[in-house]
Amino acid sequence: MTTSTRGTSKVPAVLVLEDGRIFRGRAYGAVGETFGEAVFSTGMTGYQETLTDPSYDRQIVVATAPQIGNTGWNDEDDESRRIWVSGYVVRDPARVPSNWRAKRSLDDELVAQGIVGISGIDTRALTRHLRERGSMRSGIFSGEALAADAELVARVQAQPHMKGASLYEEVATKETYVVPAVGEKQFTVAAIDLGIKGMTPHRMAERGIEVHVLPATASVEDVYAVNPDGVFFSNGPGDPATADGPVALMTAVLERKTPLFGICFGNQILGRALGFGTYKLKYGHRGINQPVQDRTTGKVEVTAHNHGFAVDAPLDKVSETPFGRAEVSHVCLNDNVVEGLQLLDQPAFSVQYHPEAAAGPHDAAYLFDRFTSLMSTVMEGQRA
Repeated sequence: MTTSTRGTSKVPAVLVLEDGRIFRGRAYGAVGETFGEAVFSTGMTGYQETLTDPSYDRQIVVATAPQIGNTGWNDEDDESRRIWVSGYVVRDPARVPSNWRAKRSLDDELVAQGIVGISGIDTRALTRHLRERGSMRSGIFSGEALAADAELVARVQAQPHMKGASLYEEVATKETYVVPAVGEKQFTVAAIDLGIKGMTPHRMAERGIEVHVLPATASVEDVYAVNPDGVFFSNGPGDPATADGPVALMTAVLERKTPLFGICFGNQILGRALGFGTYKLKYGHRGINQPVQDRTTGKVEVTAHNHGFAVDAPLDKVSETPFGRAEVSHVCLNDNVVEGLQLLDQPAFSVQYHPEAAAGPHDAAYLFDRFTSLMSTVMEGQRA
C-alpha cells in the first residue's frame, strides 16, 4: 500500500475488481493504492468497530448503508490498536460529523492511518455484483496510482486469494496481557488471541472473569500456566484451513476436558478439532443484522457477523467425534450456514458470530453467561 496526502472529493479514484468490473468515484481517506478482498457489510451503524476489527485484515470493506461518517471518530470505540481493513468503500461520506463524543472526522482518521478509500460510487450495484459473483480480489487506486484500466485489472489479478491465507498471527498480540475482573474475581480464563476484539475480554470481565489474553502461538504449557477455569478462542482473519497450530492447541484443551468457548474463527477451529471440514462462503456474512436460531431453545436472535468461511457439519443429526457427541447448536436462517457447535459429553461450545455486540445487538450476550455456567458446573464437580 502507498499513501500520500489527504484525499478530497476532487481527487478521482477507481475501485477495480478482479473480474474486470470498475467503479469510478472520488478519493476518501488517504490517496494512493491498496489491495484486498472486496466484501460488503450490511450494518447501519458501527463503522468504527468494523474498521478496527482484526478479522477484516486484508479486506476492502463496502458499506451498504448509504451515508457513512455521521458520528465521526472517537477515542472509546476502537476494537483494537489500529484500523485493519485494507480499504473502505462508501457512497456518501458525511460532510460534517455530529456527535458529542467525536474527536475528528472519519476521513481524518482514515488519512492518519493511511487507509485508502473511495466514495461516490453506487454501493448498491457493487453489493449486488458481489452477491452474484462472490467476494473477490480488488484494488482502490487514486492520485498518482491511477493508470490504464487494463493495467489496474492485471495488478489486482496478481494479488493472492483469501482462500489459503494465514493471517491470524499478523493481527494477534505478541505478548500476554491481563484484563482484570470487574468486581470480585470468580474465574480465570486463558483467551487465545487470533484477532480478538477489545470488547470480548471486557464482556467476560464484567462477569467476574480475569482474562489472560495469550498470543496465537501460545503452547499448551502457556495456557495451563495461568491455571485457567476455562479457555477461549477468539475471532480472527483468514482461512481456518491454515490454522493447524490453533487446532492442535484446541485439541489438547479438549483432551483435558477444560471448559471451552470459541467465537467466529474459534468456531471454525473447534469444527476442525472435531473432525469437520471448513469451506469459503460465496460472499460471507458481515453486518449486525443477521438472523440466527439457537436450536437448543428455538429462539431467533439478531446477531453481529464477520466471516467468510464456515464449518461443514451436518445439520440433521448428532455427530460422533473424537471427543464424544457433537451437534450444530445454531444456524443462520438466511442460508442454513452452521453458526454454532456444542459437545454433548463435555463442556465445549462455539458460535460463528459476535456476542460481544460491538457494534451490534445484544441478543447473544447470554453466551458469556453460558460459558460461566459451564465453568461453575465443572468447578462444583471438582469440589464434590
